[in-house]
Amino acid sequence: MEMQIQKKWINYVKGFADEIRTDHAGNAIGILNPEAPFKVMIAGHIDEIGLVINRVDEEGFLHFEKMGGINPKAAVGMKVTVLGAGKTITGVIGVNAQHHGGLKDDFDLSDLFIDCGFKTKAEAKAHVQIGDLAVYKRESEILMDRYVSGRGLDNRTGAFIVAEVLKRLAEGGTKVGIYAASTVNEETNMGGAYFAAAGIQPDLAIACDVTFATDYPGVNKNKHGDVRLENGPVLAKGAPVNIKINKMLEETAEKLKMNVQYELTPRMTGTDADRMRLTGKGVPVSLVSLPLRYMHSPVETVSLKDMEEEIELLVNMLSSLTGKESLNPLED
Repeated sequence: MEMQIQKKWINYVKGFADEIRTDHAGNAIGILNPEAPFKVMIAGHIDEIGLVINRVDEEGFLHFEKMGGINPKAAVGMKVTVLGAGKTITGVIGVNAQHHGGLKDDFDLSDLFIDCGFKTKAEAKAHVQIGDLAVYKRESEILMDRYVSGRGLDNRTGAFIVAEVLKRLAEGGTKVGIYAASTVNEETNMGGAYFAAAGIQPDLAIACDVTFATDYPGVNKNKHGDVRLENGPVLAKGAPVNIKINKMLEETAEKLKMNVQYELTPRMTGTDADRMRLTGKGVPVSLVSLPLRYMHSPVETVSLKDMEEEIELLVNMLSSLTGKESLNPLED
């Protein structure tokens, strides 16, 4: 499924990119001005959290482990699509009826299973192999014409944003090389970002991901900060982030009269920025995130306004680059 979506991304981007590259990890990269000496990489990951089948029992039920940060409580009772050998199969994550005692309070993924309607292990294994993946079966929804809700918005919104930034820079022009990467593997090991950045060797890199919105009931804002939908893109502050890139983003937002929000990433960002930063001779990085409610659930929710503002912020900041900028914080 991930590679099918990458092919759709490539098909969209090839209409305005000067060049398309792929690599052995499965990344897709759209490029403007490939001959420019100063190279900027913007990256949004296309992969999502999921389930991986690790056992088929004698009755044909599928047992699984997590791929990425799956919340067991959000999985209960969900429909899933099993990406079987040759075709996809619908299943449900079964749950013990409350009349029979329900789930124990401290249950985990090993207590859950997928029911595809198979009667035997042999029937199941004719369709599903160990190592096959499953994802939530969930249609996206538009909420009050302002929010999008669905699965995998972490971080297909980022992959969409970098594609749109590339498109608008192609229309408006840019003096530097722009490498828009739809990366893989962020939810598991961030290897895709490493492959992409190691191949590109950018002078500047920006990860476009999502971050935790805290504007809904039950969230402790004193502990987790105050990040709201429709309040603008979120800039990271912390050791991994280059302060001069952040300053350019802040100055651009000020010119646009756009609000930005902040999150703290003292040691690591937990995004593709961490791997891009450590490639080659070292890459100055920043992280621009989209506020997202209900992280790693089937009903992740983001604001269309925030998406548009993030695109606008990045287009304006990147179009202002000359290629002669110093990102050394000790240089004026």
